[in-house]
Amino acid sequence: MKKFDYVKPKTLAEASAFMVEHDGEARLYAGGTDVLILMRNNFITPRYIVDIKEIPGLRDISFDETAGLTIGAATTLNTVASSPVIRERFGLLAEAVETVGSYQVRNRATIGGNICNAAPSADTVPALLVLGAMAWVFGGGEEKAVPLDAFFTGPGETALGPGDILTAIQVPLPPAGSAYRYLKLGRVRAADLALVGVAVLGFPQAGNPSGYGFRIALGAVAPTPIRAPEAEAVLAESVDDEAVEEAALAAMRTARPISDVRASAEYRSAMVRVLAQRGIKEVLEDLK
Repeated sequence: MKKFDYVKPKTLAEASAFMVEHDGEARLYAGGTDVLILMRNNFITPRYIVDIKEIPGLRDISFDETAGLTIGAATTLNTVASSPVIRERFGLLAEAVETVGSYQVRNRATIGGNICNAAPSADTVPALLVLGAMAWVFGGGEEKAVPLDAFFTGPGETALGPGDILTAIQVPLPPAGSAYRYLKLGRVRAADLALVGVAVLGFPQAGNPSGYGFRIALGAVAPTPIRAPEAEAVLAESVDDEAVEEAALAAMRTARPISDVRASAEYRSAMVRVLAQRGIKEVLEDLK
């Protein structure tokens, strides 16, 4: 690992200004579970590491019935998973978070880091997508909201510009009566990256012919985590066995996986169908 200077700003404005001044040679640091490994292996060689985890508000979790849930970007994943309000009101997010790495990794890794790393296989993102999450970003002296489905622009790439800092994730309340599943396929049962991740959220929807609404998101099978709108549309019409199978096939068609050392594109596509079908059926059992 090459030498670097450690910088610890006290405010978001100070951190943002420093990142603008040293664009291309500074990296933000909160948990460090990704950035330090990249540095150790000389994949990145920043001149400055900018520690933002103790800036006020970045490790807070708050909730109210109107705004929903707000999670500071520097909140560790174990803090998210163990939060009583998240486990009670946003159980899908807790379920997804608990699949990330190992318990020890989750003691350091942050929810903001899992998002900003922009890995297609990020486990928290499919859950956040179906929950309708919003990213709050500070930059240019102001804070703005970015829908999470517009936050990712490619593998390892986000909509963040020079000096932009993800400050929080805001999650609205799920629809009343919701049921959910996050299903992950890895090479081993624990502490592995997803080969395929599928998040399913189902809820009563009186205006749909089926009586239900569904949101489905896929991870690790496209350049970014994605929703599966065609599959959702099928389930709005019917939730019989034939429709569930068709929805799973539609999810598979939505996927655009690649082949790599971990799995072939064909295998990933097949597993999207399997996991989507399983997730939909399990959610329907809970709804009925």
